[in-house]
Amino acid sequence: MTTTLASPARMEKAAVAALGMLAVSTGALESVVAPTLPLLQRELDMSPSEGALLNIVLAITGTLITPFAGKLGDRYGGKRVLIRLMAVVSAGGLVSAVAPNLPVLLLGQILQGAMVGALPLSFIVVRTHLPSGASKAAIGLVSGMFVGGSMAGLLAAGPVAEAFSRHWMFAVPTFAVIGFTLLVNRLMPSDPPGRPDDAGLDWPGLFLLSGILVTLLLVVALAPEAGSQPFVFVALIALLAAFVAGWTAVERRSAAPMVDLRMLARPVIWKSCVVTFVICLGTATGVYLVPQLLDVSGDGYGFGLGATEIGFVLLPGAVAATLAGPLGGIWERRFGSRAVVATAALLMAAALLALAAAHSEIWHIAVGKALIALANGLCVTAMVTSIASSVDEGDTGIATSLVLVTRVLGFAVGGMLGGTLLTSGTLPGSEVPTESAFSAGFLIAGVVAVLSLLVVRTMSKGVKE
Repeated sequence: MTTTLASPARMEKAAVAALGMLAVSTGALESVVAPTLPLLQRELDMSPSEGALLNIVLAITGTLITPFAGKLGDRYGGKRVLIRLMAVVSAGGLVSAVAPNLPVLLLGQILQGAMVGALPLSFIVVRTHLPSGASKAAIGLVSGMFVGGSMAGLLAAGPVAEAFSRHWMFAVPTFAVIGFTLLVNRLMPSDPPGRPDDAGLDWPGLFLLSGILVTLLLVVALAPEAGSQPFVFVALIALLAAFVAGWTAVERRSAAPMVDLRMLARPVIWKSCVVTFVICLGTATGVYLVPQLLDVSGDGYGFGLGATEIGFVLLPGAVAATLAGPLGGIWERRFGSRAVVATAALLMAAALLALAAAHSEIWHIAVGKALIALANGLCVTAMVTSIASSVDEGDTGIATSLVLVTRVLGFAVGGMLGGTLLTSGTLPGSEVPTESAFSAGFLIAGVVAVLSLLVVRTMSKGVKE
């Protein structure tokens, strides 16, 4: 172990590069559904609500897996858990690639959701083998390359699906994930277990959190019809409250809780989670609504574009997201986390509100989506980098997991919100959502982003270096 820690150059030049490319590959695999969702809905005969479910099921799995991944990484070593997790992701990608129908594709996406847990495990490995300054840069690099990979997937999925088939848009990034996982396994030095103990995994906490997520998504899906089904809606709210209360009680008493509520209660953690949730809700709303708007041909709105053309419109967003990760890490160290997050919240609010008011030209969509991608990358990178640097090394996995869980929760709620609004905004006998449904989605997410500034004001400035 002493020899491994004494070789940071090998880690920086080879292993971190492999880890970054693995992040690019997983990010690309994560994002291929979004730009091709209209195509998938047509080929698999899905409704907008079913499309929204497909769009966020990966995030749901990620929410459940990530805390366990971070905890197991802190306990048994980041590399060991990372390699096993990527084996599950690879299996999910292959299932998605051969899926003949929606249920099989959903299964593949569920397995792929394990990829969300890869980031905290990468941070554990980086902090173990690099000094503080270098580890911050590496965390920013890996985070940025994951976001950049996501945008690359958004750009390439359409052309691949149209030139070959929807099966290949899953297969290509999956093959890359398999290759770079093998490379990481070979180049990355093994890290020792952090804090071994005899406590088992928190299965009751996992079950109750699953209930919270499923019930929350049902509440969001049924919200537009609450007036016609008031008893069902109230019952779901009551069930959600019961799940939350039960989960809180279980986590407080567990010897090895899935989520350490004492850590979550720390201001730096919960404020970061709130802001991350809001930013990612806005991002997910945009990620869902923009391709749908580009695809439809309504009366005076929409553009009727194909999957490849949609990918080209999203190109500025791909560039912005690729730059956002490294910039977020650099600016967080120079100006502090509060300044970076405030900038991100303002950009997000401006982009969403502008899209609510003006979306009649291609450039409106391209610029708005680019600002959304930039804001998301700046915020998530700054939050993860700040928190990973402010907790004890042994808590890196679980602390960053909390932010990443919040990230996928924001994506899940934002995606379901977009799908629900389009479903409720589709007139009987029509397959095209009304323009007001798109405007409402952008407006709601923009207002929430504005309100997040109230929390940002109370955050600490962060440590400058």
